[in-house]
Amino acid sequence: MLDIANFDHIGIRISDRQKSVAFYETLGFELIADGGYDNGHPLVMLHPSGININLLGPATFNQGHNVLMDEASKSPGITHLALKVRNAEATEAFVTSKDIAITGRREFRGTKTIFIRDPDRNVLELVGPGPSVADLIAEHVHGEA
Repeated sequence: MLDIANFDHIGIRISDRQKSVAFYETLGFELIADGGYDNGHPLVMLHPSGININLLGPATFNQGHNVLMDEASKSPGITHLALKVRNAEATEAFVTSKDIAITGRREFRGTKTIFIRDPDRNVLELVGPGPSVADLIAEHVHGEA
C-alpha cells in the first residue's frame, strides 16, 4: 500500500484567469502565488480550511464546455471536486446570495448536497454534514442502513 498522508491539491484547467480567480475568491480561496499562468503553470489558491487548488491555463480548446460532464459520450478524467461543508442550509443561502447557480441537488439519509459550476463549468459538489459520501454509497449498494 502507498503510505499517503493527505490530499495535497487538485489542478483545474481554466480559460479566463480573472473570472476564475474571482469565482474561487468568492468561495473563500486566496490567490497566494502565480507560478506562471500564461505559460501553463498554476495559480495557487488556498482556502482557510487548508484546501489547495491550482488553476492551470490558459485553456485553448472547448472554453466554457465541460467535456467530462456535459457530453453524452463519457471520457475518463476527474469529473468533479467534492467539498464537505459545515452547514448545508447556510451554504445554499451563501451560494444563492452570490448568484451562483445550483445545477443539481441530492439528499440521502439527511445528507444534503448541492452542485455548482465554476466559470468553465467545472463541477463542485458541496456536501453537507452527515456520513461521508463513501459511506452513504456503500450503505446504499450493500443494503445497509
